[in-house]
Amino acid sequence: MLTKKQQRLRRSRQTRIRIATQGVARLTVNRTNLHIYASVISGDGGKVLASASTAEAEVRTALGGSGKGGNTAAAQAVGKRVAEKARAAGVEKVAFDRSGFAYHGRVKALADAAREAGLQF
Repeated sequence: MLTKKQQRLRRSRQTRIRIATQGVARLTVNRTNLHIYASVISGDGGKVLASASTAEAEVRTALGGSGKGGNTAAAQAVGKRVAEKARAAGVEKVAFDRSGFAYHGRVKALADAAREAGLQF
């Protein structure tokens, strides 16, 4: 019997294989109960080109200092921030890697905010 985390990682494996064959940068998302993290990772060397999370001081102050990183408003702020950083690093097109999480709620809010901020995926 697989644990919940093992099931999620199993789901993410096939996506990562498919994205690797495309050879484009990937926008990865990791979600915890308290925070949401997003990184843009290069397609060739696996280097982190841009990252943002609700654990960053700038994001927390933008959210009002309440420390609430586990809601869709926080996910939207992170999506916008990571898209701006990625575009500053010269990345326009990415593949969305949801890491086995359902495309729903905070993950969807982050993706939509990144699209609105100019990332194409």
